[in-house]
Amino acid sequence: NELPTRENINYFSVDLSERENVSNFCDTIIEKYGGISIIVNNAGITEDNLFMRMTDNAWDKVFAINLDASMIICRKFIRGMIKNRWGRIINIASIYGREYGGSAPYMAAKAALIAATKHTAINLAKTGVTANCIAPGSIKHEKGSWEKFVNNNNEATVNNFIEKNLPMGDFGYPEAVGDTVSFLASENSKMILGTCLNVDGGQSNSLF
Repeated sequence: NELPTRENINYFSVDLSERENVSNFCDTIIEKYGGISIIVNNAGITEDNLFMRMTDNAWDKVFAINLDASMIICRKFIRGMIKNRWGRIINIASIYGREYGGSAPYMAAKAALIAATKHTAINLAKTGVTANCIAPGSIKHEKGSWEKFVNNNNEATVNNFIEKNLPMGDFGYPEAVGDTVSFLASENSKMILGTCLNVDGGQSNSLF
């Protein structure tokens, strides 16, 4: 297939915290293009606060974006994938959805995303459609939690975190996650089903 260029990529802005907006967006894509064959649910937010201080609105928003929107998108497009006998669902979870770390709603939402993906994968096993998760660790990205952590701590604290928790000696990088997405979206991944792949440089083995 022809590789995407700036000329044949379309962008849409959607408020993923509102279920109706997500559903309407999917309907628009189906009406305009007939459906899609690859889903990558990558949007996510966290709410850094103690569990006992967490507001209902903050909790709901984390679940809406990290879990609900992904499941709505999957449900909307799965029928077309099954009809075509081919499709790829790739949900971006987190190592904190598998072990302790991060805020309560973030951990719970990512854990639920992993569980829902596994369930979906088994249900789709004979259809030619696969569903898997990727669980990144601490990724170096200027708009992510990495930047917030670095900016809010002194150099000694950051270096101590790296030495204690990151066996490779540095934070991960977005390209590593992107390469894993590309593999799971390819025909070469057809035997991988209901898996959650850690892309964390061994962080999950050291942090927990």
